Amino acid sequence: MPMESYAQKENKLFTDTLDNAFDVSHYLYNLHGFLPVISPITEPAVGYGAAFAGLFFIPKKEVVEKKFQMPDIVGAAYGRTENGTWFAGGGYIGFWKKDHIRYRGVLGYGEINLKYYGKGDNILANNPVKFTIESYFLLQQAIFRLGDSKFMLGGKYQFGKTTITFFKDNELPFVDPKDFELTNSGLGFIAEYENFNNILSPSKGLRVNLTYDQYLQSLGSDRDFGRFTFFSHYYLPVNKFWTSGFRVETQLATNNTPFYMMPFINLRGVPVMRYQGALTALVETEQEVGFTKRWSMVGFAGIGTTYNSIEDMDKGSTAWNAGTGFRYLIARLLGLKMGIDVAHGPEDWAVYVVVGSSWMK
Repeated sequence: MPMESYAQKENKLFTDTLDNAFDVSHYLYNLHGFLPVISPITEPAVGYGAAFAGLFFIPKKEVVEKKFQMPDIVGAAYGRTENGTWFAGGGYIGFWKKDHIRYRGVLGYGEINLKYYGKGDNILANNPVKFTIESYFLLQQAIFRLGDSKFMLGGKYQFGKTTITFFKDNELPFVDPKDFELTNSGLGFIAEYENFNNILSPSKGLRVNLTYDQYLQSLGSDRDFGRFTFFSHYYLPVNKFWTSGFRVETQLATNNTPFYMMPFINLRGVPVMRYQGALTALVETEQEVGFTKRWSMVGFAGIGTTYNSIEDMDKGSTAWNAGTGFRYLIARLLGLKMGIDVAHGPEDWAVYVVVGSSWMK
């Protein structure tokens, strides 16, 4: 085959026939394509590093009323940062029975080096203690659609075996020593409403999720404890160029929750576990403006608050974020966008490579 013809044939794999733009839809969906992702890690909690991931898309064989069906996704990832943190794992996301069953399975291991700041009400807030979490993690989750409605109910099983060690001669005050070596095993209940126009990179619709996780000694956990999570994501198209997104989230931990599983403010630009409490609440908005059918810019900002005790609602800490970024519609058939965000929080800057929605859960 002449080299010129070969090049043209290869080029069609990554070109959308509608606008002749770079697009991986045909490669991913029709050819069981593998999407490699190399992402810098700038998470302030662990320092600079890189993550290497691969996503493999498995299209549905059956055709249902000529409607697009979300492919199943298999993924694997490995990452390492400058402070010695590393992790490896894999997962499977399935959309079964014409999207009446959504399955998620994850298996991973990591050694994560972090700092513990307490709940913002003691000496740790200004003098954090360095520690390492070594953890195995397993998740099995399935939710079931109620008829043909937008409502879904389901459950999950989570297992984790965690060991905590400290840098040099550091000790961890204000923490139960029993937290340092734990097996956590529990069940979760999930109730959800979702009517997004696209699961991966939505631009219209509402998702409301209520989850309660209960870890039980009867299932092999070293202790009984629970955690409640509520979040809502809403995307409102203002016009054909501008989409407004809004996020609300709150988490509540019951008594006996290990310190490393306490809720924290989860915002771009805010270090993981920097602001923790028995109860957290946050709001965030993201505004996306398109300049072409492929390219768009985003701006976002949010604020979160922690509470040290649910009994007296003693306020802990407050953190904010603000930032900007861009998106490119890399797979039109899947509605998948990719991009980069630059975020600033109370302490530092951070850069994120975004695949799909920045609020994806």
